[in-house]
Amino acid sequence: ADLSVEECCEKGIEWANKNRICTSLPLIAEPRECRMTQVQCCRSQLEKQYCSDGIEFANVREECDSHIGENSTCEAEHFKICCYCCLLGKAAQIQGRSCEPSLKIGYQCGIVFRACCVKDHEGIDVSISDDAPKKEQVEISKEELDQEDPYLHDGCRGGGPCSQQCRDTGSSYVCSCFVGYQLQPDGVNCEDINECITGTHSCGIGQTCVNTLGSFRCQRDTSCGTGYELTDDSRCKDIDECETGTHNCPPDFICQNTPGSFRCRPKLQCMNGFIQDALGNCIDINECLSANMPCPAGQICINTDGSYTCQRISPSCGRGYHLNEDGTRCVDVDECSSSNQPCGEGHVCINAPGNYRCECKSGYTFDVISRTCMDINECRRYPGRLCAHKCENTPGSYYCTCTMGFKLSSDGRSCEDLNECESSPCSQECANVYGSYQCYCRRGFQLSDVDGISCEDIDECALPTGGHICSFRCVNIPGSFQCTCPSSGYRLAPNGRNCQDIDECVAESHNCSFNETCFNIQGGFRCLSLECPENYRKSGDTVRLEKTDTIRCIKSCRPNDVNCVLDPVHTISHTVISLPTFREFTRPEEIIFLRAITPTYPANQADIIFDITEGNLRDSFDIIKRYMDGMTVGVVRQVRPIVGPFHAILKLEMNYVMGGVVSHRNIVNVHIFVSEYWF
Repeated sequence: ADLSVEECCEKGIEWANKNRICTSLPLIAEPRECRMTQVQCCRSQLEKQYCSDGIEFANVREECDSHIGENSTCEAEHFKICCYCCLLGKAAQIQGRSCEPSLKIGYQCGIVFRACCVKDHEGIDVSISDDAPKKEQVEISKEELDQEDPYLHDGCRGGGPCSQQCRDTGSSYVCSCFVGYQLQPDGVNCEDINECITGTHSCGIGQTCVNTLGSFRCQRDTSCGTGYELTDDSRCKDIDECETGTHNCPPDFICQNTPGSFRCRPKLQCMNGFIQDALGNCIDINECLSANMPCPAGQICINTDGSYTCQRISPSCGRGYHLNEDGTRCVDVDECSSSNQPCGEGHVCINAPGNYRCECKSGYTFDVISRTCMDINECRRYPGRLCAHKCENTPGSYYCTCTMGFKLSSDGRSCEDLNECESSPCSQECANVYGSYQCYCRRGFQLSDVDGISCEDIDECALPTGGHICSFRCVNIPGSFQCTCPSSGYRLAPNGRNCQDIDECVAESHNCSFNETCFNIQGGFRCLSLECPENYRKSGDTVRLEKTDTIRCIKSCRPNDVNCVLDPVHTISHTVISLPTFREFTRPEEIIFLRAITPTYPANQADIIFDITEGNLRDSFDIIKRYMDGMTVGVVRQVRPIVGPFHAILKLEMNYVMGGVVSHRNIVNVHIFVSEYWF
């Protein structure tokens, strides 16, 4: 059935309170207007929640930047606006300025500004003074007031009753604490967690834990040693003696700081090839006297001022030869190892003492006309005999390739099927076929029509038959679905789809007192204290039917009590009945049958009259007389739809009239409970 705009809005608000996000909203009705209403109400509720969080943060932290820097989403913008506007209101209160905001800051910001400005100052008269000109008073309805101030009924307005963080749940509020604090038993205030006592600190060996508000710090137990000092965060920091002036360097020296100490460096620096003595003089280094000879073999070292030179002592070598590394003899030059390829492309260079020669490489043939080596095209010379699929010629050789779905075998010529499934190309299941592969999905998923690889979840709840899968609500999960029941009073049936009412009275999970009687209704129970009036007593047993419970009081007169004997009321019964909400009400529903036992009077002189005397709100019920199986029956019918939850007490009278006088009367008090759900 189509839902009203109000019902679609309530579904959106309920989703926002439960999930704090408006994406993946479940489709509750087909009309596009219902969907748009659901999204808009969800987003509006989220804005209220994030605005309340911003007000709480401003009241507790006195700043907003530490939270705003986390992200730049739309929700964070609402948090930032309300946090900043609350800080502006608190600043106006501290500075003694008016709590009436400027119109330029915006309507919503003005509401938050005023709420934070006047918080904790209910005793201060913030109305217009007598001296100011009075405006004509206009009565504002509650609906207009709610539209004027959407946060009027917010339990967390102005920070709420919580000491740190507050979240409005609609019917109540929930307090929470910042990191490093825990909620006290009163559920409102927060106290610091002593990490040093609970053992949740991270101080290592040689450190002592010191508790702070909302955190802790680690303090070093031992000193840092010479050249270091202890910082406030228990770390050892190097002392810069050059900066503090605690060094002892002479005037001609420069102080240079080192970890834990310092050293004195002469202001006059020597060039390379010189060494500085203790007095700062530069003396030449004789590199030729070092243990490692600076010149290679076959050369002599000659010292110079600040450096040295190497002079070669070498013999003369002929063409095709050169000196060895030692420079003591001539060796052959390998012309073939040169990078300039003396023989050119397609040739093989063969070295010889003092010379070399050129030959054609494998895969080339000598062309007598051009007198060069030409590449042999093996694929064209031996077509179809070298490779199973495709042959590709290369200079001096060839290689084989395979078509898509195959790979080259170890022999480099044959092709074998490539198992693409080994590289997991599919998101779920893969089946290899000759030359290709096929993706398929597990139960509850379907293959994507876009790429044929990805598996998409099947939303069973959104299928045409989704509304009939679960008796109450269907929740889609990856690969399947789950049925849920109302949060209280019902449990999921063994078949996992239907909801069953929990009989709290039978299960003894009710909280009725000893003097009260437990009556089960759909989705809950009621505790009623039904006492018999004076001159009546309980019949001693309680009649339990499928959906009703009945307690009967029978007249019991004291001896010689004439008025009691003459009273026509013989029995007073109390019946509890639980009814569903008839949303599609097309005809009267028969709910109660009063069977009359005809007294011992002639049938032509007695008449039975049924009547509803009290509790028939909006004429939702009527009573008619019917004859069934030789008995007179009063049938109570529901003639108008009633939306639950609803409770009414019908007082029914069954009068036996003879000669125009009521001779016998039975009273039945029917407690009718209309449940919101019915399964």
